[in-house]
Amino acid sequence: MASTVHSRSTPIILPNSSLQTSFLPKTPQLSIFKKKNPFTFASKKLVSCKASNENQNNEHSSSSPNRFDRRDILLGLGSVYGATNLVSDPFALAAPVAAPDLDLCEKATVTSKSAGTTKVACCPPKSANIIDFKPPKFSKIRYRPAAHMVDPEYLDKFTKAMELMKALPMEDPRSFMQQANVHCAYCNGGYDNGSPNQELQVHFSWLFYPFHRLYLYFYERILGKLIDDPNFAMPFWNWDAPRGMVIPEIYVDPDSPLYDEKRNVNHQPPKMLDLDYAGKEEELSKRDLIKSNLTVMYRQMVPNSTASLFHGKPYRAGEKPSPGMGSIENNPHTAIHRWVGDDREKYKEDMGNFYSAGKDPLFYAHHCNVDRLWNIWKSLPGKKRRDFTDTDWLDSSFLFYDENANLVRAKVRDCLDTRVLGYDYQKVNIPWLKNKPTPRRPGRVNGKGQAMAAEANTTPTTVIRNVFPIVLDKVVRIEVPRSKKSRTKLEKEDEEEVLVLQNIQVDRDVEVKFDVYINDEEDEAPTEPEDSEFAGSFSNIPHNQNNRGMKLDTSLTLPISDLLEDLDVEGDDNIVVTLVPKQGKGLVSIGNIKTDYIRD
Repeated sequence: MASTVHSRSTPIILPNSSLQTSFLPKTPQLSIFKKKNPFTFASKKLVSCKASNENQNNEHSSSSPNRFDRRDILLGLGSVYGATNLVSDPFALAAPVAAPDLDLCEKATVTSKSAGTTKVACCPPKSANIIDFKPPKFSKIRYRPAAHMVDPEYLDKFTKAMELMKALPMEDPRSFMQQANVHCAYCNGGYDNGSPNQELQVHFSWLFYPFHRLYLYFYERILGKLIDDPNFAMPFWNWDAPRGMVIPEIYVDPDSPLYDEKRNVNHQPPKMLDLDYAGKEEELSKRDLIKSNLTVMYRQMVPNSTASLFHGKPYRAGEKPSPGMGSIENNPHTAIHRWVGDDREKYKEDMGNFYSAGKDPLFYAHHCNVDRLWNIWKSLPGKKRRDFTDTDWLDSSFLFYDENANLVRAKVRDCLDTRVLGYDYQKVNIPWLKNKPTPRRPGRVNGKGQAMAAEANTTPTTVIRNVFPIVLDKVVRIEVPRSKKSRTKLEKEDEEEVLVLQNIQVDRDVEVKFDVYINDEEDEAPTEPEDSEFAGSFSNIPHNQNNRGMKLDTSLTLPISDLLEDLDVEGDDNIVVTLVPKQGKGLVSIGNIKTDYIRD
């Protein structure tokens, strides 16, 4: 077997965000860039640099209002520090991600190693008029129900709404296919992010939650309008509780508009969902699978107590996409997409690929539960459990068609409170709150032991130090130094110790998953998600961008304060990190691993 370790090189360390240059002095003048006030125009103007137009829906369309060439921005700011430095300076492009220009939308790119590359037309109809979002007026809060608990009267209403949506003409932006295409365009390279070389991606960053919340909001409003019921609320798939850990029955009737034939045939009810799915079936009893699923939920919700851990890394105008996922997006969100997707289809349609996910009605129930978890996360104890206050997040914006076929520009700040939007979720039990992971063995764990994480027959591996990049073609163990030890309770409350995997590179169109363990021991019993030694996972849903050949280059940040306390190794100078490729061996490389401390 080829060695996992590349030739010795200097570890890749992220640079400090210093602006000490010959023309940006260390004076209070720097504060104008930290506050980013000069760039607030990005939330009010449509900025785009795409040079082509596929004309997929309208052969003739008028120019988008409030649109100007990005070169004007560069020229206007050139007297400060020049257009070239605007690209290299980390603060210079600090601005909210602007709503895309529909005139310049391009076909999405879909690729796979076996099926090749194809272009998919998923741009929305164009409109010369854009209105800004205003909170809705409503007489009462509408409650989204758990899909497995709905009654026949509700089901009749829901199926009628879906029938009417699917019956709308294709050119109607409210039609089911046009609504499905919203996800395709935003997630597979249809739009740019203020630069012809940087495509807009709403996954792998802090945009994930607000984009999908607004997407669901307008989708739901369209359904309510079609059945003349402003109080209609669509269901959520309650997959974080045992009774909801199968595909809800309302979605599996072949004669229903809620059905999609492109689903994994082996995962139909009563098959139980695996929230740690890695492309193959685990030989677990129902009881053990439920325990594993509930522990996955606890780990992804409770220790991930800061905004960046839960939502994902900051992502601003002009920056390259995919800086890093938040906890729920990474898992179980991704695992469920892949578990539902049809492995008989060449691109794992529908749920198994970003471009086609919205074609499955189950997608919207899945994301309703993801949205519900945002509400729950903010309600859990902990003073760090707050949304971002950064205006670049709050003023990032998107375009959606509403129930009246008006094109609406909505900002992140518009969707922070579901009750302001007029909806909430049915109250159900949250069993995972009682499923905290536990160490495999009581007492102190020997950090020098050999790891057998998740692979009982794996040959023990040598611990490596300071050798990067590494390729995950087998189990790899790395000793990672810590800069702080034995912190006080107050210090732990103020900042979270995290493990950071930097410069994770993989082809965007492949399914991969690897697990991360800390101070795991050598024995014949594999470590499982319910064990404290299991720190988390990284996974990828196939997607692509128009700049072919560009790999996904992202990061993974895992909270480890509680984990180290549970393992009784808080006083150690080093930890041993074990990486176990579960799917896509040899396809992932990692540039550096370090510990850090964040407080958001």
